[in-house]
Amino acid sequence: MKIDAMGDVCPVPVVKAKQALGTIDEGTVEMLVDNETSVHNLESFAKSQNCAVATEQLGDAAYSVKITKTADTTANAPVPVDAGGTRVVAIGSQFMGDGDDTLGGNLMKAFIFALTQQDALPDTVLFYNGGAHLTCTGSASLEDIKKLADAGVEILTCGTCAKFYGIEDQVQVGDVTNMYVIVERQMLAGTVIRP
Repeated sequence: MKIDAMGDVCPVPVVKAKQALGTIDEGTVEMLVDNETSVHNLESFAKSQNCAVATEQLGDAAYSVKITKTADTTANAPVPVDAGGTRVVAIGSQFMGDGDDTLGGNLMKAFIFALTQQDALPDTVLFYNGGAHLTCTGSASLEDIKKLADAGVEILTCGTCAKFYGIEDQVQVGDVTNMYVIVERQMLAGTVIRP
């Protein structure tokens, strides 16, 4: 099976590879990508799935990454660790990391998209402070957040934060909540992730 991921940005090539591998019991998925970062990401993904991987440079900006899945691969696939309790993602900014806001915005968009592609979705995603903007009209991540909500993920936006930014009437997905609930969801969680 050959998958064209030329021009796709992180994490799309890995998501496409994961989806393609999920459709076969055994065999090879060949990913076509146009940059070394995607090559390294696909190699790491293949290794994390106990798959064999072979890479070939086809041109200046063209690479083939062949990921081979066998019966042994499936039998030895990694099992996610269950920390017990719920899984909560707490997002306190429109940006991921410190530094350039354009890059940080792109990283947060990629993070939320990648969240929608996980086998085990979080139970709750909390949006507070600048993160409250992500659940509002005009957010580049709004459709992905709606997908999470449609899949049963609880989406909660801090009401104090929405009011502070003057966006309380623009929240488009989930519920508006308070700090008590935000703290409670994290205190009861088995896992809390903060991008």
